[in-house]
Amino acid sequence: MTNDKPPFIAHIVELRQRLIRSVVAILLCFAGLAYFANELYTLVSTPLLDVLPEGSNMIATDVAAPFFAPFKLAFMLSIVLAFPYLLHQIWGFIAPGLYNHEKKFAAPILITSVLLFYCGIAFSYFIVFPLVFTFFTSVAPENIVIATDISSYLDFILKLFIAFGLSFEVPVLVFILCLSGVTTVDDLKQKRPYVILAAFVLGMLLTPPDVISQTLLAIPMWLLFELGLILSRVIKVKNPDSEQTGE
Repeated sequence: MTNDKPPFIAHIVELRQRLIRSVVAILLCFAGLAYFANELYTLVSTPLLDVLPEGSNMIATDVAAPFFAPFKLAFMLSIVLAFPYLLHQIWGFIAPGLYNHEKKFAAPILITSVLLFYCGIAFSYFIVFPLVFTFFTSVAPENIVIATDISSYLDFILKLFIAFGLSFEVPVLVFILCLSGVTTVDDLKQKRPYVILAAFVLGMLLTPPDVISQTLLAIPMWLLFELGLILSRVIKVKNPDSEQTGE
């Protein structure tokens, strides 16, 4: 007897299995990071603490915040740490429906996506945070004591981490769009003004309401869009339909 399942049911079962694997991977990462939760929070709070006026410090306005904030950070970092495996699971699910010439780009796309995501997080931590926090503390009125709540700070930096991590995936997105035949390099070049406008709009929506972080997100998105165009042109991505007719 055969246990062949209908295609739709088979896809649902596979999706469930891959989701379970992804959740397990995140939980394993969290189990390893939970012990260092306080040290991790100290590390990510350094860019703000370095620019606070002498005598200022961070505070906790909620009773449970000193406990939950570090563990929330550890959990989010677990997702970041498991990101390569999560991408692998996503690719494994969609790969069977792709053309052979698309599958050969799997490894480069996965590796590039992971590296760009981590570069976006590093860019926000080492470049954006010092500039933004220095600006915020420098414009505070003299009679205001800066004492940032640890939960509010965590929400702020997580939002920036996610925004910059995802925005750095723009070259991969451009490449995939060209690879799949959804659009072409020439078509995207003609739409460059709209892309630049969209980058600043996304910068406004994805970052806190300050000009510095919005600009520091929008400009890299635009430059990464240009990088995606260059890569797509250099690799000479072809439309799948044209390849099929040429076979």
